[in-house]
Amino acid sequence: MTGRIAENLARIEDRICAAAHRAGRDRAEITLVAVSKTHSAEAIREAYEAGVRHFGENRVQEWEGKRGSVMSLPGAVWHLIGHLQSNKAGRAAKLFHSVDSVDDLHLIEKLQRARDEISTAPDAGNAANESVEDAKLRAKLRAKLRVLFEVRVAEEETKSGMHAAELPALAQRVIAAENLHLSGLMCIPPFFEDAERARPYFAKLREVRDALQQQLAEPLPVLSMGMSHDFAVAIAEGATEIRVGTAIFGARESTK
Repeated sequence: MTGRIAENLARIEDRICAAAHRAGRDRAEITLVAVSKTHSAEAIREAYEAGVRHFGENRVQEWEGKRGSVMSLPGAVWHLIGHLQSNKAGRAAKLFHSVDSVDDLHLIEKLQRARDEISTAPDAGNAANESVEDAKLRAKLRAKLRVLFEVRVAEEETKSGMHAAELPALAQRVIAAENLHLSGLMCIPPFFEDAERARPYFAKLREVRDALQQQLAEPLPVLSMGMSHDFAVAIAEGATEIRVGTAIFGARESTK
């Protein structure tokens, strides 16, 4: 594995820079989130050493199993990008800096309650059973939890996400929450071999974001869209965060 991830990242960086240049955008506007789900702590560390600072995980339980080896990496930001079941929301709110796949009111309420508990809990930094790394993470978690709304841009039964009409009311709920911060939207369009066919879905998310931002009179700077095969098209349509896994880490490692 040694060196392979760094080489992959170098190629991806070239592609990001080229896509930004074609779109007349500044490369600095685009954050790479390395999708580390199913990959080992060792692979995460190698990506970190190659310059990655944002990592995306899909499952709470999987992240709990490997976080102890990597959570102390300075400046690393941990995103939950997969569908979050409401019965795991409390755990997720205490393990991640950002939940990028919020898709219903019940989940918002669960995240809010969990973060409220963190913000009002007494300082337990000297607790005998708390590691230094846990104390540092707990201190970070006292800040607002960043959330993104997942928007359904295609009418597929297998896709999760909110419909555009639901967004204003749910956005108001997050804005009113003391310990949550709505930063923008994300989407997962249908998979196409020809990445250009995903363009209308990325454009739709941008248009929905622009309309919601105007309606709320609140900034929503983040558009999380685009993956290994189509992120160049997403960048052309305004992506500020791209989620790349296979092109960095290779095929998914077995979870068995």
